[in-house]
Amino acid sequence: MDRDGLADFLRRRRAALRPEELGIAVGSRRRTRGLRREEVAARAHISTDFYTRLEQRRGARPSASTVASLAVALRLDRIERNHLFALAGHNAPATTVRRDEPSPGLLRVLERIDGAPAMIVSDLGVTRRQNRLSEALLGDHSVHSGLARSMVYRWFTEPERRALHPAEDHAVRARQHVASLRAVYGRPGPDPEAEELVAALLAASEEFAALWERHEVGSRQASDKRFVHPLVGELTLDCQILTPENVSERLVVFSAAPGSVDEARLGMLAELATAPVG
Repeated sequence: MDRDGLADFLRRRRAALRPEELGIAVGSRRRTRGLRREEVAARAHISTDFYTRLEQRRGARPSASTVASLAVALRLDRIERNHLFALAGHNAPATTVRRDEPSPGLLRVLERIDGAPAMIVSDLGVTRRQNRLSEALLGDHSVHSGLARSMVYRWFTEPERRALHPAEDHAVRARQHVASLRAVYGRPGPDPEAEELVAALLAASEEFAALWERHEVGSRQASDKRFVHPLVGELTLDCQILTPENVSERLVVFSAAPGSVDEARLGMLAELATAPVG
């Protein structure tokens, strides 16, 4: 806990708030710049004495729930909230809002990507949206339903899905899938969707259960991915991952090195994807 930093940050954020923006009447006798201490305490549902002690570099360390309440009371954005948690000596909880539809901003980025396979994927491996070249490379993921919407579930329960990747890459990709899911599963707070997916995989796949037992934790990182496509052959593509503020979704973009055979084959795939049917 950084007592000096916490006290200074609380005072400055309190002073930066305008009472009228929060529906607080401002009388002619008001001399406090921003909110009063008791007003912040009331908004955070804590005692004025406890809040005052924080600003005076005294008292006990606030709990994580109290820090979260203070972040709301002071109208902090995500970066400011995370900074407040760090000053109080806590890890900031992840921002997770899982929806069936991708966020509008991320969708706009996807719609502007041309010439590269791209898709929006949830933290549980469910594809929210694909561009045409992504469908040509990976297949149309919208045809799946139930637990099979998750590429992690399909990887361990439908072995034929692995044919899109060289056999020598299967073990590494399996470990990456499990480590990424373990990171989601281990976030603070209940997550019924993650719990359902893990329980189903433990029951359906001995391979998944063995990897889960290793308790490896990681996240999907940018790296080269190798594909064996039935029409254009083998491609090695660079995989870049953009994770926005909502950590339950990410934009995945594949690209080929300029002038490479992979770029030529990706171009062939793009032509096939846009060719008229019939």
